[in-house]
Amino acid sequence: MTETSPFQTPAQKQTEREAKRQAVLRAAVRIFNERGFHATLLEDVAISLGISKPTIYHYLGNKEQVLLQCVIHGLEQLIQAADAARQEPGRGIDRLRSYLRRYAEINMDDFGRCVIRTGDEALSEEGRKQFRGLKGEIDHAMRTLIDDAIKDGSIAPCDSKLLAFTLAGALNWPARWFSPEGKQTREEVAQQMVDLLTVGFAPR
Repeated sequence: MTETSPFQTPAQKQTEREAKRQAVLRAAVRIFNERGFHATLLEDVAISLGISKPTIYHYLGNKEQVLLQCVIHGLEQLIQAADAARQEPGRGIDRLRSYLRRYAEINMDDFGRCVIRTGDEALSEEGRKQFRGLKGEIDHAMRTLIDDAIKDGSIAPCDSKLLAFTLAGALNWPARWFSPEGKQTREEVAQQMVDLLTVGFAPR
């Protein structure tokens, strides 16, 4: 009979480490969203989790590195949502609408809100380059979805850059006013906003 080892395997240690890192990241992003970068202290993040400040350095680094990881996580969610939308069947407008719903939902969650609320002036030059590069990928992804819909005739010919800026501008704002304690879920709010933006509000 094989005796069960009381020691963790390398895979178990890695899983536990990642779970702890994610817990620290989630606590940090919520305080950044509530107070802003400059008013946030890593001591406050540590206290909220019952850990020491050096533990945060161990898992994430200094305050700027913590913020950068928060915004990168949010930006990567948006990029993944665009990749998933492009794989969906149907018309171009259907894929665009699917992406816009996820775009709005992500921006109403912790990491997406951090992306919208964070000005890149809070980051170092290297951090700004990374931040702007990922934001550029998101802009390109949305414009590609719009161009595809124009090509298949499911939306009218238009300036795809202007439309992308218009849609992003509208769907970024819930990051500042949406409350999860409200009457509607973020999914419901996202659906209604995308309907208004893509179907319109004139009587039909």
